[in-house]
Amino acid sequence: MTPACLRCGESVQATDRYCPACGMPQLLCQPIEQSEAEQPDSRLAASPAAAPAASPGATGITWRLALSVAILFGIPAGLLCSTLSSIGQSLSILWMLSAAAWSVVLYARRARPGWITMGMGARIGFVTGLVACWLTLFVNGIALWLQRFPLHQGAQLDADWSSLVARLMDQVAEINRQMAAQPGFSASDAAQITHLWSSFLASPQGRAGFMLFAFLFAAFLLLLFAILGGVIGTRLLPAERRRPRV
Repeated sequence: MTPACLRCGESVQATDRYCPACGMPQLLCQPIEQSEAEQPDSRLAASPAAAPAASPGATGITWRLALSVAILFGIPAGLLCSTLSSIGQSLSILWMLSAAAWSVVLYARRARPGWITMGMGARIGFVTGLVACWLTLFVNGIALWLQRFPLHQGAQLDADWSSLVARLMDQVAEINRQMAAQPGFSASDAAQITHLWSSFLASPQGRAGFMLFAFLFAAFLLLLFAILGGVIGTRLLPAERRRPRV
């Protein structure tokens, strides 16, 4: 199709810069060829190595990598801290510190950029502690269920619980006797408090509440030591890994 002048409508050639009838300048549209230097390298775009790595979150931590190392070290630490390990329970703090510290060290070696702050280490240690504590609580709960029902060791568990309650009540009675010596607190009040505590601990609700509190308190302490282990793991890194590179 022959182009026409926008002013007078006369036919013009595609190469004409001006209309031969009225002299109006014409627009020339020429395709711009992309030079070879400006063309993207298709091999680079298709290369898997050119794909961007997982970007860190708002805290500066690549959480996918952090979670993988937390699971790697948190699972053995959780098993060692549970009732499955007779010796490991006495060293629970050591296992948690070591697991959190090694999680931070391994994360720093694999992460890009290769530096890490103590705050980042504490967060990674906390995640490692969560994995370990969840596994410890799960294993301990399953172990208690197996002992009471499939293994029929409920009588032994009840005897151990009664012995523990007796020791606790001795301590409560001693505290009440000391309080009875204070003005405004009679011996009858002390005896009533001791009876209330004894009735509560002897009931199924008191036993379940005491065990739940003991498990949660132990998990809380292990989480604190996991955070401390994350900070220690940061301090174990070389100096160039502990600060951002400028």
